[in-house]
Amino acid sequence: MVNVALMDAAVADATHKRRTFRKFTYRGVDLEQLLDVSSEDFMQMVTCRARRKFKRGLKRKPMGLIKKLRIAKQNTPELEKPACVKTHLRSMIIVPEMIGSIVGVYNGKQFTQVEIKPDMVGYYLGEFSITYKPVRHGRPGMGATHSSRFIPLK
Repeated sequence: MVNVALMDAAVADATHKRRTFRKFTYRGVDLEQLLDVSSEDFMQMVTCRARRKFKRGLKRKPMGLIKKLRIAKQNTPELEKPACVKTHLRSMIIVPEMIGSIVGVYNGKQFTQVEIKPDMVGYYLGEFSITYKPVRHGRPGMGATHSSRFIPLK
């Protein structure tokens, strides 16, 4: 009787230790289906702001970026990351076709490399490249204390 209880506990531990990963879905559609979905169907899944942008048509520059990303993916050997494609198009909405690509997004000073992951679909490229340096409060330096404000005239 004791051996059966130990066996059941061992089996329970083995099944409990197995880690299950969260399956990605975008608005109820899993990743494999999302990559195969047409642009019209994807347009119905996104927010109204993105839907309006797609309805008005993708212009020459966003289409050029998608073409460059396709080429970079095709020219990549197996199990390697594609080459970075630089762009100033911060207002470009991330579409499923861009997943797995690396985009250099310009922040006004330099290009921030962003690897496109499935969780980023529907967001703007600019949301992943911060344009300012966050303030670090309370650090010593110029203007930190009253004594550093005093400058002698000699």
